[in-house]
Amino acid sequence: MRQDITSLTMKSTDPGQYASVNGLQLYYEVHGVPHGKVPLVLLHGGVGGIAMFGPNLGTLAQGRRIIAVELQGHGRTADIDRPIRYEHMADDIAALLASLEIERADIMGYSLGGGVALQTAIRHPEKVRRLVVVSRQFKSSGFFPDLQAAFEHMGPETGAPLEHSPLAQMYPRVNWRTLFAKIGEMERAKYDWSADVAKLSMPVLLVFADADSITPAHMIEFWQLLGGGLRDAGLDGSLRPAGRELAVVPGTTHYNVLATDAVARLAIPFLDSP
Repeated sequence: MRQDITSLTMKSTDPGQYASVNGLQLYYEVHGVPHGKVPLVLLHGGVGGIAMFGPNLGTLAQGRRIIAVELQGHGRTADIDRPIRYEHMADDIAALLASLEIERADIMGYSLGGGVALQTAIRHPEKVRRLVVVSRQFKSSGFFPDLQAAFEHMGPETGAPLEHSPLAQMYPRVNWRTLFAKIGEMERAKYDWSADVAKLSMPVLLVFADADSITPAHMIEFWQLLGGGLRDAGLDGSLRPAGRELAVVPGTTHYNVLATDAVARLAIPFLDSP
């Protein structure tokens, strides 16, 4: 798993900025065009950083302003004396938008960042215009069982090998042992956000790899929670849930679904639609 994560990273050459939010010095980068469309916030996966989005960032930035964030304890955002929780990080994103005087934004999150994106939409719906969730489940049982079992043993010793990896050279401020311990603790907690997901009112795009860490049954359950999965969606499409879309990227896994700009090319029509 660590090798797969490391292979996704490419060093960013764009200078970022820091915002003081909720006791954090939250690192973010601004890409793309400064005005026009609603800004898009990008939230990376666990253990990595902004570079996980690979070529998707550049493709998305061709027509909109991108605010790419590195979450608590990740990348260039130093950890603080606070557990890593989806809810806390969602509040950080809401606070960042407030500090940037952005009333509403589109949000795209991948894996761990997808959980943060979901919680941002749940806890701060007034700030989220459209939501893109990539390779993320809405309850802990959505992972394949062997991955759930791996979280039971995730702790400081799991992160120790990364102290001498390319990721450590890229992100020298990260305490890998602490990061793995905190993520392991978070993922061992059982959660089920189904009731909150069913209440989401903004347009939502779900994107999965066809060989994901999330079970196909859970993908369909997620889609059905949003109103999808009806036979033929009616001959005239009238049964299709408004503003809700599902995509599966062929020939990809959880760890390389962002290796090309396929996700961006799926997301752009969704973000630009009326």
